[in-house]
Amino acid sequence: MRPLRIAVDARPAGDLRCGGVETFVLGLARGFSRLEDGDEEYLFLTTRGVDGWLRPHLSGPCRILEGPAAPWPAVHWLDVRIEREGFQGAGGTAWEKVRTLPPRVRVPLALSEGTVERAGVSLVHFTYQEAFLTGVPSIYQPHDLQHLHLPEYFEAGQILYRELTYRAFCRQARMVAVGSSWIRDDLCGQYGLSREKVWVVPGAPAIEAAEPPTAEEQAAVRARYELPAEFLLYPAQTWPHKNHLGLLEALALVRDRWGLRVPLVSTGHRNEFYARIAQRGAELGLEGQVRFLGVVGVRELACLYRLSRAVAIPTKFEAVSFPMWEAFLAGVPVACSRVTSLPAQAGDAALLFDPDDVEEMGEAIRRLWTEAELRAELAERGRRRVAGFSWERTARRFRAHYRRLAGRRLEAEDERLLREPAPL
Repeated sequence: MRPLRIAVDARPAGDLRCGGVETFVLGLARGFSRLEDGDEEYLFLTTRGVDGWLRPHLSGPCRILEGPAAPWPAVHWLDVRIEREGFQGAGGTAWEKVRTLPPRVRVPLALSEGTVERAGVSLVHFTYQEAFLTGVPSIYQPHDLQHLHLPEYFEAGQILYRELTYRAFCRQARMVAVGSSWIRDDLCGQYGLSREKVWVVPGAPAIEAAEPPTAEEQAAVRARYELPAEFLLYPAQTWPHKNHLGLLEALALVRDRWGLRVPLVSTGHRNEFYARIAQRGAELGLEGQVRFLGVVGVRELACLYRLSRAVAIPTKFEAVSFPMWEAFLAGVPVACSRVTSLPAQAGDAALLFDPDDVEEMGEAIRRLWTEAELRAELAERGRRRVAGFSWERTARRFRAHYRRLAGRRLEAEDERLLREPAPL
């Protein structure tokens, strides 16, 4: 029997601003590269000419499968009638936005142009929402349904596109993979998917495979960015739902109520919403207290975690938080939102707050900033919490599913991993 050949879709993460998607794909690359005890081949499907970010992380049974240049050339157009019956489960506000569209619209749906079929793969693992139609069996990973919960952050056309494409690729897939039980419950409830089709396979910290940075590296990063002696860290793109605005309000509250000037360092792509964040920071008088560094390298980010006094995660919606795992791994205390899957991910290792309650967020920041014993206790709990998660373990879980879906013989480890309760 020939080796089981899997195509892992790495096309969307070719844009380094994708953040969490790139983190996930790189994690799979590291995990699968370590699996030398099977006969599988892992072909990472990339956009032509855009694989330099990924290639150094592939070894062993992994290699690049180069697809066509962007944009993806094959498109099927859906002729859609805007009717309420077509959106069972869609939130009321989301539907109200969609119904403002013309009564008939055309929505593009990508088709395979033949790369994976010609490569003779047995299964395609779509790691992101942007999949394509193919006759090859697939795993689809929609990550979350934020557009139904926070429709105010999406245009009507974006909501319609997500609803149609997510549902189409969920129907096509043999398995739908998500990172947490909260997202699994949401998908099953919103889209009527069977729980037997949706499986929880969590990831791990993005910097899990890297050696801890040296003191010299940390000193170089501190000097390069002219960092303060102590600071609060928030690694996140400046999307509205990441709630930088709420965090700025909380920092102003901490300053005005308790006289504490807590410096903030934020990393990640500064998209179009950054202008509003910068404006609000100036209105609150936070100039010089808040720094946005933009996109930084993996080693630089590892240094920033270890240089920080604490990490804040004020997001309003998250499937799983990679910054939380990374902070735990670095031994840094965390305060995070009490939303979606984050309480289950944090366990007892983080202070939780309502992201819409500036006073509660501010109190959490004050405590982390002033209570050394609390910081030490949370850091130790975080190290214990993250210890059970690694990219090799994630890769082994996915390999068990690949073998199951392809009808291959399952090893004892595969059977055990498939029986395990969802770890998050």
